Amino acid sequence: MSESKSVLKSASLVSACTGASRLLGFLRMWLMARVFGTSLVASAFFVAFSIPNLFRRLFGEGALSAAFVPVFTESIEKDGIEEANRLAGKVATMLAAAMLCIIFAGLIFVTVWMERFELGPKAATVLPLLRIMLPYMFFICMVALCMGILNSRKHFFVPAATPVLLNVIWIAMLLFVCPRFADDSIKQITALAWGIMAAGVVQLLIQVPVMLKHGIRLKIDFAWQDEKVKRVLLLMGPAALGMGALQLNTALGRVLAIIVDPQAPAALIYADLIVYLPLGLFGTAWSTVLLPAFSSHSAREEKDKMLATLSLGMRSIMFVLLPASVGLTVLSTTLIKGVFQGGMFNVESTVFTSRALAAFAPGLLFFGMYKILVAVFYSLKDTKSPVVVALLQVALNIVLMVAFIVLLPDGYKHAGIAFASVLSFGLSCVHLCLLIHKKVGNPGWRDVLISGTRSLTAALVMGVTVFLLDRWLSGMSAFSGLARLFACVIAGILTYFLLALVLCRRELSQLRK
Repeated sequence: MSESKSVLKSASLVSACTGASRLLGFLRMWLMARVFGTSLVASAFFVAFSIPNLFRRLFGEGALSAAFVPVFTESIEKDGIEEANRLAGKVATMLAAAMLCIIFAGLIFVTVWMERFELGPKAATVLPLLRIMLPYMFFICMVALCMGILNSRKHFFVPAATPVLLNVIWIAMLLFVCPRFADDSIKQITALAWGIMAAGVVQLLIQVPVMLKHGIRLKIDFAWQDEKVKRVLLLMGPAALGMGALQLNTALGRVLAIIVDPQAPAALIYADLIVYLPLGLFGTAWSTVLLPAFSSHSAREEKDKMLATLSLGMRSIMFVLLPASVGLTVLSTTLIKGVFQGGMFNVESTVFTSRALAAFAPGLLFFGMYKILVAVFYSLKDTKSPVVVALLQVALNIVLMVAFIVLLPDGYKHAGIAFASVLSFGLSCVHLCLLIHKKVGNPGWRDVLISGTRSLTAALVMGVTVFLLDRWLSGMSAFSGLARLFACVIAGILTYFLLALVLCRRELSQLRK
C-alpha cells in the first residue's frame, strides 16, 4: 500500500472513531443541559472537571505525544522493539510518579482548604467534586502515553475508540444513575463525578491487551538518566510550555467572559462543543495519523516524502473543514435552536450561543490546520518553534480579546472573545507555514493554495444555497427545529458534493481511495 493510501486509510479509521466519540459527546452535553441546565452544580462540575481535563489536553493531545512519539518511533526504526519497550517503561514510570505527586499535593491542598476556611456556595460545591476527580488525572495521562505508543506502532483503532468509553459511561450515569437522585442535585452531580473516575480506569485497562498483542510490555524502570529519556524531557519542556500557554489562553478567555456576562462562559462552551465536532472528526484525526508518518520520514531523512504528506494533509483538511466552517456560520442560530433549546436552555441562551458559534466557526480551518503544521515540527524534534509561535499567539489573542470587549456592544462581547481566537490562530498558521518553508522546504504552496481556493469557492456557493433555503423554510411550520436543520444540512452536503465533482475532483478522488 502506498504512503498516501496508508495515511488516508488510517485517517479515515481515526475519523470514524473520533466522529462516534464527538457525536456521543454531543449527546452527553445535550443530556447535561437537560438534567442540570446552567445551574451552580453544573458550573461547579465543569470547573472541577477542567483541572484533570487540562492535563488530558496537555499530555493526551499535546506535549507528551509530541515529545514521545518521534523518539519512540526513531527507537523502533533504529534500535528495535525491545529497546523501544525499555524507553516506554522508563517514560511511563516517570509520568506515573509525576502524576501521583501532583494528585497527592492537590488532594492535600483541597482538603486543607475545605477544613480550614469558610467556603462560599461556589467553592463548597466545586471542591468536593475536584477531590473526587483529581485522581482521574493519573489514569487519563497514562492512557495518553499508551495511545501514543500504539499510534507509533501504526495501531490507531483502540486509541481512537478510547474517548468513546468516557462518553458512554457519562451518558449511562446521566440516564440511569442521576434519575435515582432526582430530588437532590448534589447527589446527582457527585454520582456523575464518580462515574468519570470509573471511566478513567476502564480507558486504561482496554489499552493493556492491545499493547501486549503488539509486543509492548511496560516495566517499572527508574533509570531516568537514559539519553533517550532526556531527549523526551528536553522536547517535552518547550512543548508543555507552548501547550500550557494555549490552555492558559483559553482559561483567560473564560475569566474575561465571566466578567463580560454571566451567560457568556456557558455560551462559549456550547459553541466550542459544536465547533469541535467536525474539528475532532477531521483535524484531530489527521494530526494523530500524520505525526507518526512525519516522524518516520524524519527518522529516514525523507524530506520530499514529508513535504508530500504535508501537502496531502493540508489539501484534504481544507476540502473537508472549509464547507463545515461556512455551514456552521450560516446555520448558527438554526443549529443552536434545533439542538439545544428547551428545558433549562431558553431563547436568550440560544441567542448568546449562536453569536458565539458564528464567531468561532470561521476559525475551524485554522484550528485544524494548526494541529497539522505543529506536528511537522514535533516530528523534527523541534519543539521550540511551536512554543515561540504559541507565545506570540497568546499575546496577540489577549490584545484582541480586550480590544473586542471594549469596542463591541453588550451581548456581542463574548463573540469578540471567540473571534479573537480565530484571528490569532489564523496568523499563527501563516507564521508556521513560513517557518516550515524555511526549515524543511516548499510542500507545493501554489498547489495547496489552488486547491484551497477551489474548496472555498464550492463552500461559499453551498453557504449561499443553505442560507436561502434556511430563510425560505423559516416561514413553514412543518419545518421547524431539527427538521429545518436536517433539511439545510442535507441540501448543503449535496450542493458541496456536486460542486466538488467539478471543482475538487483531485481531493474527492484521494478521499475516496
